[in-house]
Amino acid sequence: MLYNPSQPASSSNPPLTPAVWQSGLLSLSGSPESALTTPQGIIPMVIETSPRGERAFDIYSLLLRERIIFLGTPIMDQVANTIIAQLLYLEREDPDRGINVYINSPGGSITAGLAIYDTMQMISPEVSTVCVGIAASMATVLLSGGTKGKRYCLPNSTVHMHQAQSGTQGAASDIQIAAREITRLQDLLRGILCENTGQPMDNIVRDSDRDNYLTPQQAMEYGLVDEILGVNREGQSEDSAEAADQ
Repeated sequence: MLYNPSQPASSSNPPLTPAVWQSGLLSLSGSPESALTTPQGIIPMVIETSPRGERAFDIYSLLLRERIIFLGTPIMDQVANTIIAQLLYLEREDPDRGINVYINSPGGSITAGLAIYDTMQMISPEVSTVCVGIAASMATVLLSGGTKGKRYCLPNSTVHMHQAQSGTQGAASDIQIAAREITRLQDLLRGILCENTGQPMDNIVRDSDRDNYLTPQQAMEYGLVDEILGVNREGQSEDSAEAADQ
């Protein structure tokens, strides 16, 4: 079932929700109408039946009800604002229940990412992070920022680290100012990774100096995540281990 922007909102044609916007299936720079006419704009809908009748949810809103947040886009201000709002909402709903954040993101804005990171650290619920696909650049910082013991990778995911980057243009004096700021932010991010991984700063500086791609096993050994889901401690898939026992 697809959302049809030409029809009034109803149970079969619900309005766009913040969860839909943050899902990454809509273009934040374009109109909802144009985004939803492309294959990328297909939003799965789920019909929930209750004594009060039927109600349609986009899949991301339904996941939010289960305390699951999905970061599946580059990290931009609008995406960050929506995820922060979801984190705060879930804390208000139940400050004692954990929140699961699934990450499949190439990274993005440092300041937007730090806004999400600080909110994750500030709220009362424990935040579990799961890398699906790829967590790169700023998304790796978010992945490492989950509650210790609850940071995960899927078996075929990828984790990526590199230097902070800036595309500043303009007068030489402005470029110098921007260079000082990006250096400050880079030192800040390295300090966060140092704290979250337990690695000495020299290792963080060396390993993030250039593009550095890590397998789930390498990410776990590095301290970015705590466990690879679907793989036992010996690195064998759970299905293979069960077959070997039979």
